Amino acid sequence: MNIYEEVKDAKTIGISGHIRPDGDCVGSCMGLYLYLKKVCPAAAIQVMIERPADVFSCIRGIEEISYDFKPITEKFDVYIALDSEKSRIGEAEKFFDQAEKRINIDHHISNAGGSGDVNYVVPTASSASELVYDVIGDKSAIDADIAKALYIGIIHDTGVFQYSNTSPKTMKIAAELISYGFDFPELIDKTFYEKTYVQNQILGRALLESILFMDGKCIVSMIDKKTMAFYNADSHDLEGIVSQLRCTKGVVCAIFMYQTDTLEYKVSLRSNGAVDVAKVASFFGGGGHVRAAGVTMQGTFYDIVNNLSAQIEKQLK
Repeated sequence: MNIYEEVKDAKTIGISGHIRPDGDCVGSCMGLYLYLKKVCPAAAIQVMIERPADVFSCIRGIEEISYDFKPITEKFDVYIALDSEKSRIGEAEKFFDQAEKRINIDHHISNAGGSGDVNYVVPTASSASELVYDVIGDKSAIDADIAKALYIGIIHDTGVFQYSNTSPKTMKIAAELISYGFDFPELIDKTFYEKTYVQNQILGRALLESILFMDGKCIVSMIDKKTMAFYNADSHDLEGIVSQLRCTKGVVCAIFMYQTDTLEYKVSLRSNGAVDVAKVASFFGGGGHVRAAGVTMQGTFYDIVNNLSAQIEKQLK
């Protein structure tokens, strides 16, 4: 796919990623936005996603995101869903459905068919940001700001190149991106590793109250609404907890959940590969990758753990 060829005649272009946007969602949306603004100067282009974490304020144009989901037009000529199938782009789904042309760029295995009229879905890709780099036909149009946004997306979905979704192609693209001269070590530190004091406190709480089960092969922890209120924290402050849980020796699958409503939890799963957590999440209506997936579930903490455990145990057997 050459994204310019797909949108060059459009007067209005919308871009959205999934709810609760992570680094790859933000990086791919903003990288594509900055590129299209450059090559389609006459078009009105709008990014509509939920407010990203403050760590991504280093991306140029981030303040231009429409967090309120108020469209610039009643009907977009082209609407692009990134890093997700259409049902996970939240309030933007209706704008995607109504658009004259719908494009879906994604790397989630649970979205094999794609949701658009034009689809570029590659489950083996490291990230949606890698795929955005792919669809930029004229690489000479990439500048330091576009490169920086895409690099942020790639490092966040590969765990700074340590996850198995990192391929030789991923490393080659990353090498091309850092050649634009931004301070990539600082970018990694500030957006991936650095945490606020509150984030470290909640991480400590989650680790302290975690539970090992299945003979130490699984670990789970939960943060309820009362605890989040005590620390004056939101969902952005919980980033990275599930990955830290997975680093526990002997653990092959980690579960972290936080309460979003009465008897409702947002669940994140991480695996070392022994468990396909995308299959586990898909069973309950979620999705993701073999090693990283998520789902929203209803019930008590113990009910949810029991239901997840049954699916995890099937794979371990």
